[in-house]
Parts: sequence; C-alpha cells; structure tokens
Amino acid sequence: MAEIRVENLHKSFGEFVAVKNSSFTVASGEFFVMLGPSGCGKTTTLRMIAGLELPSSGLIRLDGDDVTQLRASARDIAFVFQLFALYPHMNVRKNIAYPLANQGVAKPEIKTRVEEAARTLRIGHLLDRSVSGLSGGDRQRVALGRAIVRNPKAFLMDEPLGALDTELREAMIAELRALHDRLGATTLYVTHDQLEAMAMADKIAVMNKGVIEQFDTPQQIYGRPATLFVADFIGSPPMNLIPCRGPLAPGATTVQVGETVAGIPAVLDGTTATDLVLGVRPEQVQLVDEGGLRGEVFGAEYLGTTQIVTLRTGAGTVRARLSSAETVTVGAPVGLAFRPEKLSLFDKATGRALRTAWTVAAETKGHRRG
Repeated sequence: MAEIRVENLHKSFGEFVAVKNSSFTVASGEFFVMLGPSGCGKTTTLRMIAGLELPSSGLIRLDGDDVTQLRASARDIAFVFQLFALYPHMNVRKNIAYPLANQGVAKPEIKTRVEEAARTLRIGHLLDRSVSGLSGGDRQRVALGRAIVRNPKAFLMDEPLGALDTELREAMIAELRALHDRLGATTLYVTHDQLEAMAMADKIAVMNKGVIEQFDTPQQIYGRPATLFVADFIGSPPMNLIPCRGPLAPGATTVQVGETVAGIPAVLDGTTATDLVLGVRPEQVQLVDEGGLRGEVFGAEYLGTTQIVTLRTGAGTVRARLSSAETVTVGAPVGLAFRPEKLSLFDKATGRALRTAWTVAAETKGHRRG
C-alpha cells in the first residue's frame, strides 16, 4: 500500500471554484475520510486523485511518484462507486474477474485471486450466482471484490454505502472497517454521512465550499472543532452555539452569556473581537436548580437510555443530552451549567476557534485509535 500526498490542489470550472488549494496526506495503510455536504468539493477531489478529472493546478503524489497528469489506468488504484456498476449479464465470478481478464492475467491466477477476494468478503458461495438476483449488500461486496482482486496501491470509494437502507448501511460500516484492517489498505473514502466518517476513519478532512476546514482524528474534530462550520456539522444533535460578548483580556476565564457569566478555559492571548460564540456539546450541559444560564424546558425527545432536552434561554435555544432517568417537566424553570474544560470559543466574524489553555494541553497528548 502507498501514501497519497495532495499539495495545493485546485480545480475551477470557469469562474466556479470547486476545490481551493487543498493539501493533505493519506498515510500508507490509513482509512481517510473526506466529509462534507453535497457540493463541497469532496467528490471532485477524489476524482482528481483517481485521474478522472485533471486539476487546474497542484500536485498529486502516489507512493512518492507524481501522478498528477497520468491517466486513471496508469495510477494503480481501485475505485468503488456509490452505484454498483456491475455487469448484469455476468455472474459474480466473472464480475470480480473482469479487471484481471481485461489486463490479460493468466486464467489460473485469475481463479486464485478471485477466490481469495471472495473468501475475504465472505461471498465464496455466491461466485456462480447472477448479480441481478443479489441483495444490495451482496452487490456492494461484489463491487468491493472487483477492486480488491487487483491488489492496487490504494482504494478510492465514493459514497459506496449511499444506496443501501439504514440497517444494511450500519452493518456494512462495520464490515468495511474490518475489511480495511484485514487488508492493511490505504483507503480514501468520500461521504456526506458523519456516522460513516466517525465510525470508520483514522483521519477526517471536513470540507466546505471547496476548502478543507479541519483535518484531524475523529476524536479531535468532535471535541475541538476548528471552525463554526465543523462545530455545527459534526454531532447529532450538533454543538450548541451560544452568542456571547467580548473583547476578552489575555488569560480571561469567564465570558458574558446573556445575563450571566460562563467559565471558560483561560484564553491565552485574549481577543479584541466583540462577537464571540460559545460552543457546548449537548452531553456537556447539566441542569441545576440554582445559578447557571437561566431558561425553561421546551421539550424532550426520548432515545432509550438518553433523552435530548430542548431548553429556551435568554441566549437562544440550547439542547442537552441527559440520562432518561432524569425527570424534566415542560415549562419548568432550570439553570444550565457547562464544564469549562470542555467548551469551545469562536470568533463569529472569522468563524475560527480561539486557542485556549485546554486546547494547548490536549495537543500535547498523543492519539491512538481505540
């Protein structure tokens, strides 16, 4: 498997900029996800890496080699699409074998490699079946088998689970990650679904309007979003974004929220910005009888072991993820308390997160995929 390195990749269609000077590295053997809403540039980036689109400028390196201007067939990569793109007149065996037969590989080797791929995907019993009669999940396994059988340097996947129903998609998420771990493959995966990204990725690049807003591990992106967009896009429900007032002096440990103050990690350099946004994950909101940001319960959504409680406050609507055992009454007055070490603080004008002592301390800790 190989490293993929993208340097200042840019793609324009006339006056429209689809991808703006993106740079990132997919380490050898890494499961890397490009995540973002429709039209953000993630699929265009994938197509440029695949060789299906030529960039307006920038470099693409595969295993150290400059492949920017090479055709897709010369890049030694395998592409898996959202739509299965199988040949309905061929059975499973012939579909998986097709790229090898097209390359003139000897028949005995084709047979061996097809059966190895089928065992890896647990579809050996389907090899002589017609693909037209298969379930969506099995058809996607066949499409994956056709990619695996080539032993490419890297796998590129464009929303491969998008056509599956929810239950099957959740099962395939676990299977895809397990397959990646067995193969040790370098995988670049595109999706708009944060559940897929957070469940499978070693690293995530969150894109918005052609720009990579943040590039980090799932844990870092969830816990320390770099921008307001990332804070609002990641999480279900997303991070609460509460307006508050600046400026803040260097070392400030409180911020004005509505009629009260909230504790925050010390802001090292302070800020002259007057419009700030406090970011609070729903699970970091606690209800208290006295003190805190005052509000009232507007509604509660039961989710089994937890509940999402919506609260109206003078600073706007806030959602809290609480234990279902905690009793809440619609219309009841409550106070909201936050854990200072878990808060984010943003400059509203730039959309960027302000550095905090908590962020600096966290950056000194290593990360290992659990």
